[in-house]
Amino acid sequence: MQNILEQYKSVAEAEVKTWFEVGTVSDFPENSGACIKYKTKQIAVYNFARKDKWYACQNLCPHKMEMVLSLGMIGDKDGIAKVACPMHKKNFSLEDGTNLAGDDLKIAVYPVKIESGNVYIGFSD
Repeated sequence: MQNILEQYKSVAEAEVKTWFEVGTVSDFPENSGACIKYKTKQIAVYNFARKDKWYACQNLCPHKMEMVLSLGMIGDKDGIAKVACPMHKKNFSLEDGTNLAGDDLKIAVYPVKIESGNVYIGFSD
């Protein structure tokens, strides 16, 4: 059986083959997260209104292997947008997926764009 983490790989905007529409701006709470599904992936989407920016990452916490990151608290650590896992409070960068405590665990991040009030996430598959 394929490791569930293997299906999550960060995507740079230059690698996007598909922009997948996930809803309208009003479907996502400000300064919070929500979860969408793309194929077999659960993706956390954040409307970080305080930074006037949108982020997307895997919903799967790589530490506890639970689909919970969309429920995590978003914030800023030394100028880096981050999400804190609601289960163990590990902080992950929403910009590049690194663990801000320096641990090996990372999360996959995806580009987000807003067009005509619609929210799109970029995927490479």
